[in-house]
Amino acid sequence: ELIDEACSNDATIITLPEMFNTPYDNSKFVENAEEEKDSNTLSIMCDVAKENDIYLQAGSIAELEDEKIYNTAYLIDKKGKIIAKHRKMHMFDIDTATMKFTESDTLTPGNSVTTVETPIANISLAICYDIRFSELWTLMNKNNSDIILLPGAFNKTTGPLHWETLIRARAIDNQAFVAATSPSQVENPYYVAWGHSMIVDAWGKVLAKAGKEEEILYSTLDPESIKSVREQIPILKNKRVDIYDTIYKK
Repeated sequence: ELIDEACSNDATIITLPEMFNTPYDNSKFVENAEEEKDSNTLSIMCDVAKENDIYLQAGSIAELEDEKIYNTAYLIDKKGKIIAKHRKMHMFDIDTATMKFTESDTLTPGNSVTTVETPIANISLAICYDIRFSELWTLMNKNNSDIILLPGAFNKTTGPLHWETLIRARAIDNQAFVAATSPSQVENPYYVAWGHSMIVDAWGKVLAKAGKEEEILYSTLDPESIKSVREQIPILKNKRVDIYDTIYKK
């Protein structure tokens, strides 16, 4: 219904939250894991993209392959074809005063940087905890990313201080649009997400921001504005790759 509503308002790219089809819990990842070739979720998402003539970033799902489970995000084009997939690279293994979660008990990390060229813009994918690792984002920037789609599920411990700060910082660092999509903040016995999905432009300005409730965000992403920002502050040109070449190989 929400996708239908967004399409009725002329959405071109739609992005969904992390693990949108399952509670955020290790046991539920196992229970709801799907092989890509037989995934009912992906089949539905591909049909939706094709029927509505949209690019659909199908959040992320628990993907099963060779007895391993990955937290995987997919990008589907207007023809209903999967054109990119990103397996979450950094496992959410934390132990704070108020919560403990160990994704690596169940999930396997991915190893690839994901960027795809589309007629709209170059689009990269990352998932939640990936946002804390600027090296990955630098590599996406090296791939000339214009838009970075981030399904994520921060929580009430990390969300209040870190969620918006990190999204805006990565948009500024990489001079790209960032659309970060979270589940709404629904109390449940498994995991309570922070909510507050948002869209940030290449200057770090918040273009649209949700509250904790379920809602649709809309924004117009202008690739030309990215070019302007990059010309005004030429970060890529000014990088000292001669010094920190662990990311930028000579």
